[in-house]
Amino acid sequence: MGSMTRTFAELVQERWGDHRPGLAYEDQVLSHHQLAAGAAARAALLADSVPRGAEPHIGVLLDNTPEFPLWLSAAALAGAAVAGINPTRRGAELARDLIHTECRVLITERAHLPLLDGLKLPGVRILVTDTGAYAELLAPYEGAKPESAPGVGPGTRMLLYFTSGSTGAPKAAICTQGRLAAAGRSLVDTFGVRADDVHYICMPLFHGNAVIADWAPAMAAGAGVALRRRFSATRFLDDVREFGATYFTYVGRAVQYILATDERPDDRDNPLRVGFGTEAGAVDAARFEERFGVRLVEGYGSSEGGAAVQRTADTPPGAIGRAAPGDDLVVLDPETSAECPAAAFDGGGRLVNGADAIGELVNRGRSPFEGYWRNDAAYAERVRPDGWYWTGDLFYRDAAGFLYFAGRGDDKIRVDSENLAPAMIENILARWPDAAAVAVYGVPDPVSGDQVMATLALRADTAFDPLAFGEFLLAQGDLGTKMAPRFIRVAERMPVTATNKVRRGELRREGFWSGAEVWWRPPGEATYRRLTPTDHAALTDTYRSQGRETLLPPPP
Repeated sequence: MGSMTRTFAELVQERWGDHRPGLAYEDQVLSHHQLAAGAAARAALLADSVPRGAEPHIGVLLDNTPEFPLWLSAAALAGAAVAGINPTRRGAELARDLIHTECRVLITERAHLPLLDGLKLPGVRILVTDTGAYAELLAPYEGAKPESAPGVGPGTRMLLYFTSGSTGAPKAAICTQGRLAAAGRSLVDTFGVRADDVHYICMPLFHGNAVIADWAPAMAAGAGVALRRRFSATRFLDDVREFGATYFTYVGRAVQYILATDERPDDRDNPLRVGFGTEAGAVDAARFEERFGVRLVEGYGSSEGGAAVQRTADTPPGAIGRAAPGDDLVVLDPETSAECPAAAFDGGGRLVNGADAIGELVNRGRSPFEGYWRNDAAYAERVRPDGWYWTGDLFYRDAAGFLYFAGRGDDKIRVDSENLAPAMIENILARWPDAAAVAVYGVPDPVSGDQVMATLALRADTAFDPLAFGEFLLAQGDLGTKMAPRFIRVAERMPVTATNKVRRGELRREGFWSGAEVWWRPPGEATYRRLTPTDHAALTDTYRSQGRETLLPPPP
């Protein structure tokens, strides 16, 4: 990732006196100098707002407005850490995020004030950015210069960003100024970011992707940024053109939503050079490049920064890439810690030894992971006594060392003693012309292991055609017989998180009891048919007879 010798505060200071456009938001444009000056004023206000001896942590509960990057930069100057607060959290969960990270100041806006009603937040000072009182509060500090607080160094905490997990409360991963600055510099080098580039930030800034992969490289290169308050697929192309955006990041299903918008004859007439993100899938990445003329680079980096995979020019289709410099990445059996054998493929490109080849991605090298805030147990799950970093994500590796993403750790599907990669099946199902979005996950088999289930969000004005879908599956040479979904759930829209990641845990819990349009292929039958109440009853009896009824969710 590069040497962690610089502070992020230095990147903020370097923009002082730079009067080029630095940030565009709706009809507002701020210069780099104005941003540095604004950060300095907020850093001075912060210094007077945090009680002596308290952890200098601030919560930011904002949409993507200019105040968000201003407070990120202010935190860097002040030696404080920002906890981005997810506005989809509610009640006690939201309060827990603020209390757990020991925030002494909460920066928010009027639109989010109802989220705070009735919450007990002792010792938290709340600043509401779009009010006259806030402007009056800042006024005495206007004119401050962007100077670092005493003691600020590369090891100073700057981010406490929450990572989602399959169980328990979100964990707050630590990111220091040195790591954030180095990550930004690394992406500048990878993508050749120039000072005249414009980074379009449409993913939420409370999430690590937007801050680390979009905002940080812009700051490192002195490039401009353009903000979208909330992601909008229908506004994406217009924004890109209006702001002159050349770079953007994405996560989850954002690319699929963009592709689902109406095509225009001039879609390729845009200034974008590259998009960088995760989980677009090979099929949609190809569609995106064909439609918009923009290359999407799929990367992998664990949320905590403990391992990274970089794409190279010779990366084969379907693979993510090789280990980033400095990482020693291997695929290990999580039960034995033995290295998994290389992946083997048949002539159609199908993985034929998934039971042996799929394992957990582990970094045996020097990991930049800096731990979780006040959560030693979670740290111990990631970093074992030998110092290796276990990502919790499933991969397989071919004989040439290229790594393929197989799914999140809790996404593993095991059918007839064979491990299947949900990500691989999703990429195949995404070829179905009527599919706008695809999610693949496991549901319990009546006897042992799992069965494959898929949720399909269909394109507008289409209906699920079971015969055509069955023929489509037969035509996919890389779809193994065990990969074909037993159950198909048809949804109008894929359920996603605030960061556009599919709620697979929710889909998995609901299974075929979702109450929605569900189709299935009964054992021994070749075609799909609607799952009826009679089928539900028969299935339940089968699970009961095998003593596995408790694995089923309760009916709605």
